[in-house]
Amino acid sequence: MSHQEDLRRHRSSHRALFASFIFLAAPLRLLLFVYRFPFSSLLSVGYFLLMANTFRSTHVLMLLVMAWVKSARGSELTENDVTVDPPENLCVSDSGRLGYLDITWNPPASLMTMTMCNIQYQLEYLDTFKNTWAVLRTSGRSYSAEFDLTKEVRVRAYTLLNGLCTNNVLQRSENYTALIQKPASSGLTGTEAKDFECVYHNMEWVECSWTRSPQTPLDAQQNLYFWYKPLEQAAECPEYILSGGIRSSCRFTGNSLPEFSDIIFCVNGSSPEGPLKAKFTSLQIQNHLKPATTDKLHLQTSSDEQLELLWENPVERLPGYCLEWEVEHAQDKPDGTTMLGVIHTTQTTLKLLPTLSEDRNCYKVRSKLSKYCADKSLWSDWSHERCYPAVEEVAPKSKSDLLPVYVCIAAAFVLLLAVPLCVWASTKMNKSREEKKLKSLITNLVAKTFRGQNVCNDTMI
Repeated sequence: MSHQEDLRRHRSSHRALFASFIFLAAPLRLLLFVYRFPFSSLLSVGYFLLMANTFRSTHVLMLLVMAWVKSARGSELTENDVTVDPPENLCVSDSGRLGYLDITWNPPASLMTMTMCNIQYQLEYLDTFKNTWAVLRTSGRSYSAEFDLTKEVRVRAYTLLNGLCTNNVLQRSENYTALIQKPASSGLTGTEAKDFECVYHNMEWVECSWTRSPQTPLDAQQNLYFWYKPLEQAAECPEYILSGGIRSSCRFTGNSLPEFSDIIFCVNGSSPEGPLKAKFTSLQIQNHLKPATTDKLHLQTSSDEQLELLWENPVERLPGYCLEWEVEHAQDKPDGTTMLGVIHTTQTTLKLLPTLSEDRNCYKVRSKLSKYCADKSLWSDWSHERCYPAVEEVAPKSKSDLLPVYVCIAAAFVLLLAVPLCVWASTKMNKSREEKKLKSLITNLVAKTFRGQNVCNDTMI
């Protein structure tokens, strides 16, 4: 009987131990997740449970677990008590890439000996082209970014610490290392280029243009330089375009400029009075695409008396979904008034509702790059109008058709010259006949007067 009683007690003890595990399973999982206790602490839990089984007291078990939690939490606070200093030796250098500057730094000396920590850095810099702060995190010790060299360069850096030394809790330095670099004050005041703009014409060629400042000396010479990755140094404009003998734009043909890549442009110059102030611009050319004008536009009627407008994509290199279209509709009323409307579409065909027969409807289209293929774009020029009912256009006559007209004009000119000549000749002939008649009349009169009289012959003495 004693052996059976011991067996029952042993089984009861195991059931109590299992119940204790079930009772504490959820709280232990929560503690492990929230406080990030290491796996070695699980051994302590097992030890506590064994002790509780020995004492056969749930109250003692709970007291032991609470003591363990307190001690483990205290050890975590001790581990997290780490001072994180900001980076050191923050520096910005220019390697002649039109404002694409190199930023470097070193880790803080206080963390050089820590091998159980993962050190990262949070870099913040003022994007002077967008006038916004850019933020990034990196494990490296250098970074390159674009800056407008005519403005202040502002950079600051934090240290980020994570790993066993912080019990896997990310910590950032309370302070940061900052750098402010003043721009070089070079160039005549007020002589920087104005209205700088680049247009990517139908994905075939790029033209960047600018205007002169009124303060720019008349004999100044302006230059355009550009840089993009992976050029080692800045390059000059390959083809200048002159306006009135002055450089006013630059032409890039073919694929000389890359798409979806930041390109830095700089317009500077020189004059006898001194160097001109530089103008910096950063852009991506696909955001400045101007499609060609749509030249194939057709307007026709369907069997259900609807008007159907069709046109073709002018940019062969672009898929259809990359363009959006704007259709302008002008409806001329019989009373002389005109109603204007605009229709937006992503298709190259448009069905229009039938209108009154006495109205005249005219349409023209233009396109630009959609938001799915570029951040922004330029509208193309408007196409030619197509109207219904169409106005019959008189085709210009060819030179062969105008030949009879030219002959008639020449004949009329000759006739105008011939008439005065004929009148003059007729008058001349009539005058000559009258003179002959008068002479003949005088001769006859003289003959009749001296008829029958002797005429003395001349005598030589």
